[in-house]
Amino acid sequence: MKKRFLSGASAIFFSSFCWQDAMAQFSLSAQLRTRTELRDGQGAPLPAGAKPAVFTSQRSRLTAGYAMPGLKLGLTVQDVRVWGQDASTINRVTTADNNGFMLHEAWAEIDIVDSLQLKVGRQELVYDDSRLLGNLDWLQQGRRHDAALLKFRHTGWVLHLGGAFNQNKENSSGTVYSPVTGYPANTNGSQQYKSLEFLYVQKKSLSFLFLADQFSKYTTDSTNVKKWQSSAYNRMTTGLFYSWKKRITLAAYYQFGHTPAGENLSAALLSAAYLHPFGTRFTAEAGIDYTTGGKAVSAFDPLYGTPHKFWGAMDYFYVASGFGNKGLQDYYLKGKYKPSAKWSVGLDVHQFFSAASYNFGTEADLTASVQLHKFVGLEGGYSHFMSTDYLTSPGVKNVANARSNSNWAYLSLNIKPELFSK
Repeated sequence: MKKRFLSGASAIFFSSFCWQDAMAQFSLSAQLRTRTELRDGQGAPLPAGAKPAVFTSQRSRLTAGYAMPGLKLGLTVQDVRVWGQDASTINRVTTADNNGFMLHEAWAEIDIVDSLQLKVGRQELVYDDSRLLGNLDWLQQGRRHDAALLKFRHTGWVLHLGGAFNQNKENSSGTVYSPVTGYPANTNGSQQYKSLEFLYVQKKSLSFLFLADQFSKYTTDSTNVKKWQSSAYNRMTTGLFYSWKKRITLAAYYQFGHTPAGENLSAALLSAAYLHPFGTRFTAEAGIDYTTGGKAVSAFDPLYGTPHKFWGAMDYFYVASGFGNKGLQDYYLKGKYKPSAKWSVGLDVHQFFSAASYNFGTEADLTASVQLHKFVGLEGGYSHFMSTDYLTSPGVKNVANARSNSNWAYLSLNIKPELFSK
């Protein structure tokens, strides 16, 4: 009897283990993305006589995922470098600023109940069209947040509540945060937030966002060195996003509170676009974006989105360098032709003005891509910017003796195989 009981218990345990193993999923994928660029005025016009830059950057990623009933895990490690950055025999001469190896994502998502999950750890935050919250995937490093995210979904409603609180190290006392700086992909002046909270609600084609981010207060000494404090300035952004069948897109956001420098803030972003298909191979889109500006207290900050997707491929606005808090009007036409499932060609034209209708210039972006294999893609592009004297004036880009025509070209090879899936 005892042997029969033990045999039965063993069978139940073994069956349970096999069931859990059968229900679990493990995946492993890799990415190697090289991008060779010719920069002849990318980000801002070059002074007359300046030579163009040419280089190749590389992103190398390894992504692992694990899922079982009630639990998901995600891990992404990456290395981002420029070819030749390290000596070919040893990399100890690499400076800390150029050390591109990092943990991009490491998170766990657990089921609290069927419709409620908690996701904790280093993660990408991507919402709506990535205008305010995106992973900035064009940048080889990308963007991620150390955050906690509560996710609720029920009867067509989606509600996300997220938060983050940053510190430089394990302190013994106090919460003074000395902001780390990085790629200036937004108008925070590349200053990292001390804390962040947001609420996202979505139902069908309409979504609502309320986001608050806080920045450490500071005083300056006689040598203009910042002394950081434990208190923080609070900035808030709220608004609506509407998308109908990916053909009509409307957005309106208002920003208030204080800038990271402590100034009173009142700013807005408005966007409208219409996309029309002509048959199955060609689509055309027309749209307008407007952000307020004129001075810091009225300059809208596009937060943690993907500016490269919206305001020209040459990244003149809200990315590489500032433009004097002038605000932006972007009138654009975009066309995309896809002769087959593997090929696509696109042409975008932007006319840029400041919020006060001063002409910044015109940009044209030509891109082409081809899928060489299921996991191998090739993409290239050429962009040309015809700038005005106003864009390069001291109050905007501040480029003395600037050239009026700028160029940028790139060729990118993206290899992204799935190594294992069970």
